[in-house]
Amino acid sequence: MSSTKADRKAADDAASWLFNVVTSVGIILVNKALMATYGFSFATTLTGLHFATTTLLTLVLRWLGYIQPSHLPLPDLLKFVLFANCSIVGMNVSLMWNSVGFYQIAKLSMIPVSCFLEVVLDNVRYSRDTKLSILVVLLGVAVCTVTDVSVNTKGFIAAVIAVWSTSLQQYYVHFLQRRYSLGSFNLLGHTAPAQAASLLLVGPFMDYWLTNNRVDSYAYSITPILFIVLSCSIAVGTNLSQFICIGRFTAVSFQVLGHMKTILVLILGFILFGKEGLNLHVVIGMIIAVAGMIWYGNASSKPGGKERRSLSMNGNKPQKHGGLPESTEVVDDKV
Repeated sequence: MSSTKADRKAADDAASWLFNVVTSVGIILVNKALMATYGFSFATTLTGLHFATTTLLTLVLRWLGYIQPSHLPLPDLLKFVLFANCSIVGMNVSLMWNSVGFYQIAKLSMIPVSCFLEVVLDNVRYSRDTKLSILVVLLGVAVCTVTDVSVNTKGFIAAVIAVWSTSLQQYYVHFLQRRYSLGSFNLLGHTAPAQAASLLLVGPFMDYWLTNNRVDSYAYSITPILFIVLSCSIAVGTNLSQFICIGRFTAVSFQVLGHMKTILVLILGFILFGKEGLNLHVVIGMIIAVAGMIWYGNASSKPGGKERRSLSMNGNKPQKHGGLPESTEVVDDKV
C-alpha cells in the first residue's frame, strides 16, 4: 500500500470514528434530556422512530440514485433483525431489572463475547499485547462506571440475552457487509424498514410493561416533540456510523474504541448536568481506559496483532468460518 493510500485510509478511519463518537454522544445527551427532563421514558418506541427516520432517508437516497440496488437473503435479514431487536429490548429490560453497576458489567462483557465470536466463527487470532490492552480498557471503564453491584435471576437472564444478542448483531453487521459486498447505506436500506416496523409494533406494549405508562397518553408539547425530532435526526447518523465503523473494522474494535464514548458522556454529563459522580477514582478510570485504547490501537495494527487465518485448497478441503465464502488460498488478513 502506497504512503498516499495509507494516509487516506487513516484519514477515512479517523473520520469514521469521529462521526460515530459525535453522533453517539449527541444522541445519549439528547435522550437523557428527553427522558429525565421531559419524562418521555418510552425507549423502545423511540428506537422504532429512529429506524423509521433512517428508513425514510434510505428511500430518498435510493430514489435519488445514491444507493444502488442490492440483495440480502430473507433468512439473513430475519436473523439480523432478531438479534438487533433482542439487543434493544434486552438492554432496556436489563437496565430495569439490574443495578446500574451490574448493567455496566454486562455491557463490558460484550467485548470478550465479541472476541469469542471472532475466534470461533472467523478464526481470528490475537497477540498477547492486543489481549492485554483489551483487559486494560475493561479495567478502566469498570473503575469509571461500576458502583453498586447486585444481581437477581431474572436480571441475570436479561443481561445474558442482551449481551449475546448485541454481540451477534454487531458481528453480523461485519459479516453481511463482507459476504454480500454491501455498503453501509445498502445494509441499512435492508434492515431499517424491518426494524422500524417490528419495533413500532412491539414498542408501545414493551414500554407499557416497563414503565406502566402508555405512549399515547404522554402529554406531548412543542419542546419534547422537538427533542424527539432531534433524537431521530441524530439517530440516522448513529445508525449509519455504526455500520460504517464495524464494516471498516470489526465488532471487537468497535466495542473497545467505542468506550471512548463512555468517557466523553461522563465528562459532558459532568459539564452539562452538574458535578455529581465525578471523583478521583472516576478520573483514574478514565485515564486507564484511554491508555488501554491507545495501546489497543497500536497493538492491533502491528503485524500479528489481530489476524484472520483461513486455510487454502492446496491439497486440503476448503474450510468455512462462520458461513463465509470458502477460501482458495492461504490468507493472513489484518482485521
